[in-house]
Amino acid sequence: MKESSLSVRKLTVAAVLMAMNVIMSTSVLSVPVPGGHMYLNDVIIVTAAILLEPFYAFLVGGVGAFLGDLIFYPTPMFVSLAVHGLQALLISLFVHRWMKSRPVPASVAGALVGWVVTFTGYTLGRAFVYSTPAYAVAKFPFQVLQTAVGSALALLLCWKCGVVKLYQKRFEL
Repeated sequence: MKESSLSVRKLTVAAVLMAMNVIMSTSVLSVPVPGGHMYLNDVIIVTAAILLEPFYAFLVGGVGAFLGDLIFYPTPMFVSLAVHGLQALLISLFVHRWMKSRPVPASVAGALVGWVVTFTGYTLGRAFVYSTPAYAVAKFPFQVLQTAVGSALALLLCWKCGVVKLYQKRFEL
C-alpha cells in the first residue's frame, strides 16, 4: 500500500472519530448529573489516542471537542481545545512513542496521565472562563468521574473488544 493512501485512510479515520467526538459532546447523548451533564466524548478521545499517531489524536481530541463546543455550547470551546488536545496528544505519545513496545501498559499509563490533565485543565479552565472557583470546585467530582468512565470504557473497547486489532489489520501495514 502506498504511503499517500495510508495517510488518506488515517485522515479519514480521524475525521470519522472527530465527528463522533462532536456528536458525543451533545446534551442529547449525555448522562444527567446534579448541576449538569456528564459527556461521553472521552471514550472517543481516548480510543482515538490509542489508535492514532499524536497529530491525528490531537485533531480528534482537541479540534473535535472545540467543534462540539462551538456548535452546542461555545463558552468553554478554547478550554476544550487545549485540554482534550493535550489529553489525546499525551496518550498517543505514550502508546506510539514512549512505550511503543508495551502498548497495553502504555495505554493505561497514558489514560491515567490524560485523566489528570483533563480534570485539572477543566477545573482551572472553568475557574478562568466563569470567573468563579466555586463553580469549578462544584463541577470537579463530575469531571473526575466523566474522565475516569470515558478512559475505562475506551480501554475496554480497545483491548478487550479488539478494536486495536481490527484497526491494525485494516489500516496498518
